[in-house]
Amino acid sequence: MEIPVQTEQSPHADERSLRSDLHRLATWSIVLSVLMIAAGVLALFVPSLAGVTVTIFLGSLLILGGVLHLGFAWHAVRPAALVWEIVLALLYGGLGVFLVAKPSLGLQALTLTLTIFLVVVGSLELATAFALRPLPGSGWLLFDGIAFVALAVLTWTHWPAASNWMIGALVAIGLLVSGLSRLFVSVTAQRVLRLGEAH
Repeated sequence: MEIPVQTEQSPHADERSLRSDLHRLATWSIVLSVLMIAAGVLALFVPSLAGVTVTIFLGSLLILGGVLHLGFAWHAVRPAALVWEIVLALLYGGLGVFLVAKPSLGLQALTLTLTIFLVVVGSLELATAFALRPLPGSGWLLFDGIAFVALAVLTWTHWPAASNWMIGALVAIGLLVSGLSRLFVSVTAQRVLRLGEAH
């Protein structure tokens, strides 16, 4: 009986293969970053469209969640679990259908929810800033809290008109920031790989 002879790959071949994989990943990451930045710029110019798109997407996810809860209800063993899963399915599904069928009203509801969230987060940031007041960096918490509350007040005073731009603008800013940071990291990674190859 012959014993198969294992041939060892040279460390240089492994290193070249790894570098090739990293180059490919960095390139795809750059492509994704550019697409995210482009989507962010588009959303910034048409925030109402971005807001409606987010509302419909969220509604679709809620409908999917309702269907999944119905599936869980099918496999529920206890009657209480069955009833609870059906109630959750109806809540998820109903809210999802509402958001998809009436995206403009859904956008207003989301904006109002976001306003309440901003007030809560801003208040917590302010309370933390005052609690940590003598410590360095507490000024940034104070600034953060004021910014959150100011944004909440601005949204509340212009609600429901602010619904047309608020969610879309936040999505646009999120896409731009994420896209730019990913782009910088990917470009830096490619530079490091090229420098490694040069040495």
